[in-house]
Amino acid sequence: MQSIKGQMNDFLTRYGINPDRLDMETMCHMFQEEMQRGLHGSESSLAMLPTYLEAAREVPRHEKVIVLDAGGTNFRVATVYFDDAGQAVIGNFKKYPMPGIGEEVRKDEFFRVMAQYLEGNLEASSKIGFCFSYPVDMQPDKDGRVIKFSKEIKAPEVEGELVGENLKKALHQSGATLDYRVVLLNDTAAALLAGQAAATEEVFDSYIGFILGTGTNLCYIEANTNIGKKTGLNPEGSQLINVESGGFGKIPQGEIDLAFDRTTGNPGVFTFEKMISGRYLGGLGRVLLQTAAAEKLFSERVAASLVELQDLSTVEINQFLTAPFSGGTRLGAIVASGQEQDRTVAYYILDRLVDRAAKLSAVSIASAVIQSGKGLAPERPVCILAEGSTFHHLKSLKEKTEYYLQDYLVREKGRYYTIKTMENAPLIGAAIAGLTN
Repeated sequence: MQSIKGQMNDFLTRYGINPDRLDMETMCHMFQEEMQRGLHGSESSLAMLPTYLEAAREVPRHEKVIVLDAGGTNFRVATVYFDDAGQAVIGNFKKYPMPGIGEEVRKDEFFRVMAQYLEGNLEASSKIGFCFSYPVDMQPDKDGRVIKFSKEIKAPEVEGELVGENLKKALHQSGATLDYRVVLLNDTAAALLAGQAAATEEVFDSYIGFILGTGTNLCYIEANTNIGKKTGLNPEGSQLINVESGGFGKIPQGEIDLAFDRTTGNPGVFTFEKMISGRYLGGLGRVLLQTAAAEKLFSERVAASLVELQDLSTVEINQFLTAPFSGGTRLGAIVASGQEQDRTVAYYILDRLVDRAAKLSAVSIASAVIQSGKGLAPERPVCILAEGSTFHHLKSLKEKTEYYLQDYLVREKGRYYTIKTMENAPLIGAAIAGLTN
């Protein structure tokens, strides 16, 4: 067994996948440098987008707001109000495919489809909280201009356009009559607001919203005095910063990362996201297994089957890691056709890929905690509201991330945190933003 693990570690190290070769201190230093450069408007792979949203606001009771959630593959619509106890009541919930996810759409079609999705909710409120999970240059009026789409969304004409303004135009063209106010935010900002709203008896020093699902990103609270690229901000205040962490470009990519990147729809960008997120880990795992097969790390029959794989999803990797002896999964059936060592090799390679994703996730979270300047006392930790199917359901990813956070952030840096989750956090956060801005 030790010789197999040694072989695997040598293979993973040569191709830049071995997490043991990544130093937390070095990576967090690079991440924080990019954060600070982004805050001051210098060239950076982290956009560090001001949201103009403050964290502490009283949420009105029994007032409805329309909420939209444009995520990686789905577009969700609902109405929300908060009852006397401050609990969110979600109604008329519907889910649709995200415009541009299957084929390229023009700008007018992109917003026309969204307006169509809102039918049935248009009279509920004139306030719209829109969780839009793509890079946006926010405006002081809480609208935002699309910078660039990630997650394989194909709508190039929408890039550079104001989301709220174009949505309102499409709504009025469809016959809507209310004077709508659209407040835009992304899913990490929504998660942060939802986490703050959920805090009852616990006392937190600050809040972070972290998403690791189809894509990845995080949001934290920054003092306005540290946001050098914006003028006219209240020096006594603070606001949510959308880091756009999926764009972090300073982690060294190995040959397999580069080979996989060339197969994606947007090579050369969002490289951090392609190392850890659900949309990409399956494809990255496929290239990794096929490279191992080419190097004869699998028996001949298994290697031939792996080379023939045209696709592999993150869900399938999770299925194999959860039940490696099951013949009911694609990978399980493939390795069962060979020798016992084949299963060990496949499991070890994919488990280490998840381990690397966990370590990189911890880098982004730890960097945001340190940059915030908060979490110095154990009784007042930073609340991290973590969302996303990849983070919560991919075998061992959450546990491995917490291991790295404990080892580096708590033991080495003396910063304290608590990870929480909440059902429908993007909708609840969007509702809070729509009602309080």
